[in-house]
Amino acid sequence: MKTLRYVALLFFISVTVTIAQKAAQKEEWVSLFNGKDLTGWDIKIAGLPLNDNYKNTFRVDDGVLRIAYDQYKTFDGKYGHIYYKTPYSYYKVRFKYRFLGNQTPGGDSWNVRNSGIMLHSQSAQSLSLGQTFPVSLEMQLLGGLGQGPRHTGNLCTPGTQVHMNGKLRPEHCTDSDSKTYDGDQWVTAEAIVLGDSVVHQLIESDTVLTYERPEVGGGFVSRDHDWSAGHFSSEAASYWNGRANTALGEGYIALQAESHPIDFKQIEVLDLKGCMDPKALNYKSYYVKADNTQCRYKK
Repeated sequence: MKTLRYVALLFFISVTVTIAQKAAQKEEWVSLFNGKDLTGWDIKIAGLPLNDNYKNTFRVDDGVLRIAYDQYKTFDGKYGHIYYKTPYSYYKVRFKYRFLGNQTPGGDSWNVRNSGIMLHSQSAQSLSLGQTFPVSLEMQLLGGLGQGPRHTGNLCTPGTQVHMNGKLRPEHCTDSDSKTYDGDQWVTAEAIVLGDSVVHQLIESDTVLTYERPEVGGGFVSRDHDWSAGHFSSEAASYWNGRANTALGEGYIALQAESHPIDFKQIEVLDLKGCMDPKALNYKSYYVKADNTQCRYKK
């Protein structure tokens, strides 16, 4: 009888451990977009106050977060972004996007089938009134033009700079080695962002670009194309100049509006920072950065 009890106890312990291990391994992705409205997001369009959704640029239609210009006569420099409310530092973000139709009249030629998602961005509230782009790391999204290769999942660096293979990259934009995606097809993209250490950018599950040590610095686009060209206030320019060459390890996620219609859906984040104590109820084995202040234990 004692032997049977002992075997039953071992079996119970084994099952309990297995359940706990599976719970720790289960990824808890969070949807940033509810498919119904823009709850949880802030809008900032150049020259307009916070959350002025000029001509219904950002909208929800059939479960899609749509950036549209059907109410515009001309783009008129109305660069805009929509920012999720919560900052992140170590995380994965994944989403689907597609370009649609024609570019809005008045948009710059380089913005045809061009958009992006901003990583480690400054907040919407902190932008100058006329500012065109936030200080951030842009995962640039480009649609094919039916005229040969045009990579997507590239990197652009408004107010920032990065390293690749141990060397500082002063270029404002760096091409990935992705395939070209012509037409209005949905494309799946993902970024794996590990604080101020490394960022991997993926298109259709393929890693197309990796960079390290993101920093503030390098001017707005370059040392010649400075903060005034981006319509930063003098106070904002002074602030960012004072942070030059400092690590950029956290910030907001924002979607870009720069004159070509684009749709986004299934926008999800997996936080990689959290409780790393295996004894805690909310321990996750996939976390890469500890924040044990979040740990919860049995009472």
